This record gives sequence, C-alpha cells and structure tokens, in this order.
Amino acid sequence: MTDYVEEQRNELEAIESIYPDSFTVLSEEPTSFTITVTSDAGENGETVEATLKFTYVAEYPDEPPLWEIYSQENLEDGDLENILTLLKQQAEENLGMVMIFTLVTAVQEKLNEIVDAMKNRQEEEKLRKEKEAEEAEKVKFQGTVVTIENFLAWKAKFELEMAEFRRKKQKEEEQAGKPRLTGKQLFERDHNLDTSDIQSCCEILHLENSYFLKLEGFFP
Repeated sequence: MTDYVEEQRNELEAIESIYPDSFTVLSEEPTSFTITVTSDAGENGETVEATLKFTYVAEYPDEPPLWEIYSQENLEDGDLENILTLLKQQAEENLGMVMIFTLVTAVQEKLNEIVDAMKNRQEEEKLRKEKEAEEAEKVKFQGTVVTIENFLAWKAKFELEMAEFRRKKQKEEEQAGKPRLTGKQLFERDHNLDTSDIQSCCEILHLENSYFLKLEGFFP
C-alpha cells in the first residue's frame, strides 16, 4: 500500500532544495505551496514569469495535485491558458509518480518559448517599419506617374496661365498707349527693341522654360 504522506513529504523536501529562492509553503493541511518560474532573459532583457500554486490531494501522486497560476508578469491571457493546458497534459502523463519537478520544468520551457516568440514579433515589426520607410523614401524620388489624363489636365491649366499672362501684358501695353506691333513692324521701326519689349520676351521665355521644367517633374 502506497504511503502517500511519506511520498509527499519526500518530494516537498526535494523541491525546497531545488528551488530554495522561489519555493514558499502556504499551508501544511492540506499541503500547499508556490514556486515562481521565470524565463531566460530575451535579447533586450525582457522576461516573463509565473508563480504556480500546487496543493496535494490525499492520494497524490496517484491523483494529480491541484494547481493554479497564483500570479504572473508580462503574460497574456492566451499564454496563461496554454500553461494551464500544459500542466493538465503533463499531470495526466505522469500519474503514479511524483511530478512537481516535471510540471515546473515544462512551464519553464514554455516561458522560454513565449520570450522567443516575443523576440520574433519584435524583429518582424522592426523589419516591417524598415520596409515601410524604404517604400516611402522610394516614392519620394519617383515623382508623379504620368498618365494621359493627368498630363492633358496639367497642360490645359498651363496654357490657360500663359494666355492670361499674354492678355495682362497686352492690356498693360494698351493702357500705356503703346500700339501692339507685329515683329516686322518692330524691326522696321527700330532694329533694337526697347527695354520693356525685351523684358516681355524674357518673361514669356521664362514661362515657357518653366513649362518644360514642370513637364520633367512628371517623370521619375
């Protein structure tokens, strides 16, 4: 006949020696205690932690102990559910044998997996942000993609601006009492254009040059 009390007492002494800094007895009747399990540190020093509470039942280890997650740090709800499922699975596989060390070891490995997953998510997020930055930089230098529609719309607008400029210039000349002469008449009147006429020609040329510069801006 199994001496459950003796087996439990022997395991408790072993557990206390294995986890001297994280083992705490909560009660003796029934025997209840906690063990704090901390993951290995991640790349940036991040850790996750779970404090497990175990309570012996009368016929342990032929019956599984009771367990719960007493407290935790940096674990999500899904992580806690996975840990509880793992404890149940391990307990079923180890019935008839003292199992606290086995359960705690399984949780320790699970916590390390969680930290590794956190590291992978951080790396993926970093790569995603770098890719977005590269795409934004690439778009900055590509310029506006030319289509027939947007080019014709821009061209029509520019031609309106040119026509308006010429209209204003003609109006200014008329208000100044200067008749509008053809190029031939200007040449016959004076081989050298006066300063105002030269200025007008320069302004028109400037606008026309701007037209071609803006046109180049459509292309990457």
